[in-house]
Amino acid sequence: MHDPLFQPWNIGQLSIRNRIFMPAMHMNMCRNFEVTDQIVDFYRERAFGGAGLISVGYATVDELSGTPLNIGAHSDAFVPGLARLAAAIHEGGALATVQLNHAGRYNASFFLGGKKPVAPSPVPSRLTRETPREMTREEIDATVTRFADAAVRVKEAGFDLVEILAGTGYLISSFLSPFTNQRDDEYGGSLENRMRFGIEVIKAVKERLAGACPILVRINGNDYMQGGIGSKDMQAFAVALVEAGVDALCVNVGWHEAQVPQIVTKVPRGVFAYMARDIREKVDVPVIASHRINDPATARRLISLGYCDAVAIGRALITDPEFPEKAQRGEEDQIVHCIACGQGCFDNIFKMRPVECVCNPKAGYEKERKIELSDSPCRVMVAGGGAAGISAALAAAERGHRVSLIESSMRLGGQLHLAGAPPGRNEFLVYANDLKSKLSASGVEIVLNTSVDRALLDEQRPDELIVATGGKPVTPQIAGVEQDHVVQAWDILSGKYQAGRRVVVVGGGAVGVETALKLAEEGTLSGEELKFLLVNQAEDPAELVRLATEGGREIVMVEMQEKVGTNFGKTTRWGMLQDVARHRVQALAAAKVLEITATGVCVEVEGNKREIPADTVVLAVGTASEYSLKADAVELGIRVRTVGDASQPGTVFEACHQGFLAGRGI
Repeated sequence: MHDPLFQPWNIGQLSIRNRIFMPAMHMNMCRNFEVTDQIVDFYRERAFGGAGLISVGYATVDELSGTPLNIGAHSDAFVPGLARLAAAIHEGGALATVQLNHAGRYNASFFLGGKKPVAPSPVPSRLTRETPREMTREEIDATVTRFADAAVRVKEAGFDLVEILAGTGYLISSFLSPFTNQRDDEYGGSLENRMRFGIEVIKAVKERLAGACPILVRINGNDYMQGGIGSKDMQAFAVALVEAGVDALCVNVGWHEAQVPQIVTKVPRGVFAYMARDIREKVDVPVIASHRINDPATARRLISLGYCDAVAIGRALITDPEFPEKAQRGEEDQIVHCIACGQGCFDNIFKMRPVECVCNPKAGYEKERKIELSDSPCRVMVAGGGAAGISAALAAAERGHRVSLIESSMRLGGQLHLAGAPPGRNEFLVYANDLKSKLSASGVEIVLNTSVDRALLDEQRPDELIVATGGKPVTPQIAGVEQDHVVQAWDILSGKYQAGRRVVVVGGGAVGVETALKLAEEGTLSGEELKFLLVNQAEDPAELVRLATEGGREIVMVEMQEKVGTNFGKTTRWGMLQDVARHRVQALAAAKVLEITATGVCVEVEGNKREIPADTVVLAVGTASEYSLKADAVELGIRVRTVGDASQPGTVFEACHQGFLAGRGI
């Protein structure tokens, strides 16, 4: 059967084995710009997993263009490391490219020894909260030359293509945007002038390469910035790039400062591909679509419909390096999908840590966490079928142990089902299903609707016990908490309880925010309803926005800390708080709950006491570990390990990684 995803295609004279392109991503795996074993091992595995073309980077073109955690391409001293990386990718059968970039106003003086970052104009950056200095004409010329110098190094190192990043708010796109380019010389003003710097970079690179390898450019389809570039100007820029000699375009979306979510879970799969289609209709070179393409079906659909010639699949290959191979073999039920949570990838960038992955504890640790068969297989019992328990069972089974997983309910996945209940968080449900599919294929004995207790332990006497029994919601010591209209957030998220019209959510952490948003979303227009009314022009667009965000409930979220949502990662928090405001959830921070009455909640804020009316009071104040089984195992002389919330309440990331390490450690 003809599979559009696995047809060869060309960029220039290069033939690529399939339509899967792994785009460059910040990995934070370099040290002082030097390629490390960690990044070589990481990309080697993705090449062997079947990707057709892999881009690494971005890589720096001069000392102001990046951080020491980036790949260096601004000196000949970095060529040997680059060559080692290219060889590793080629070893796996993929073609390789390096993305060259200058961060411009997105760099920080912290990384530059106190020097100011540079930009076309001194426009403050909301990302770094710094104001760059304006580049001189001499600096512009020098930077163009340095792009070309770096491109030659990339070719000398053995890479097959050179990629230039001309979007996302970095230097080239900041020249292109009237928001950040306020110059009055030949590099500012008209669109032609604002395109000049990017076009000069391409022409310089092309001249220096002298046809030795093709040039790929990554651009935005729209920057989503007020006063910014916009889609029409970006299309004109795409045409100009091709006229300047570019051999292929990869189309992404949005600047880092943009207020439109681009990479998080609630972004629909493949939603931004229309921008690639619009550009593809105007150019005669291959076009690659990007963003939230994390399953073969979406990728095939976009290629088949002519939106693009190939698809950029990035974080999905962090999660599952074998994604391409599994899809080609017809084993798509064994793919572990990226859930776009950002916890291990983008959040780690802000922490200046190497990229990791919630769903793949081996990512970034390809050698350190490689699993080998045990010399002495034993009987392992895992108590609990949530994320931690399943991760533990899979790792132990991969070691060759005889593993049984025992779950007290009739459903595997544990709290992933709660995490996937709020609007836009359904990818967590996909992950629960992925774990279930992997477990079914692993040879692990699965026992449902059975609780592990002392009697069962005494009867079966496993050699090792992994306690992954999770936790239970905390009930705070508040007067009136025992009343019938007081429920736990878990009951709302699981659908066990229907809230009234006026709701007070006690607790403004992640669970509180997600529960408030789930309640606020109920009663709003669904996507299908919204499309029907929009296409038929039944209402004014502004009215449709109101109907899509107002559900009729009055929701107040009460939090003791100074801010709400503090335990979200940086990647996710801003969007969640944006939704809190958009859905008119009142967030009451630095507030203490004094009492729950029959009609509301008494709170104290800044020394003032008042009662908030409520038909339903929802408790979202935390989780308590459930680990009583550990004591029974110790008394019976069974070796025991505790993981996930049973060890200490934490995130999905912590649960999965702890479970994996426990299973691997047996």
